[in-house]
Amino acid sequence: MADKSLLADVNASRAQAKHVRVTPMKARRLVDVIRGMQAEEALAVLKFAPQSASEPVYKVVASAVANARYLAERDSRRLDVEDLVIAEAYVDEGPTLKRFRPRAQGRAFRVRKRTSHITVVVAPRPEDEQKSTSSPRAASTKRRTR
Repeated sequence: MADKSLLADVNASRAQAKHVRVTPMKARRLVDVIRGMQAEEALAVLKFAPQSASEPVYKVVASAVANARYLAERDSRRLDVEDLVIAEAYVDEGPTLKRFRPRAQGRAFRVRKRTSHITVVVAPRPEDEQKSTSSPRAASTKRRTR
C-alpha cells in the first residue's frame, strides 16, 4: 500500500463494529458527514441525526474516543478529548443475508438484507492545526481586514 495509514500513529485509536444490520450506502451517508470533524462535534451531530444508521455510527465513534482515552491513560500520556478529530472513517460491506419473499403464482423473489462493517479512527489534531485554529475569532477577523 502506497499511503500510510494513521494507525501507525501512536496516538491514534480505532473502533470497529462488524455485521451491523444497516446497508452500507445508508451508513456511508453519515460517515461522509462526520469525517474530519472534531470527535465531540461529530457525536453531537450523530445524536440528533434522523437517519437510522446514526445510532450504530454514534456507538462506534464513542467507542473510538473511549479507546483513545484508555490508551492515553494506560501509557501515562496527556490527552485532551477536545483535540480528537475523526481522522479516518469508512464503511465496508459485510455479508449479505439472503431471504425469500413469496410472490404471485408460486414464485419467490430474493430479498437481500445487507450488513456493514463500520470503522472509525480518531487521532489528536496535528500541532500546526491546533495553533492556527485555537482562536476562531482571530481567524475570522483576519479574513475581513485588508
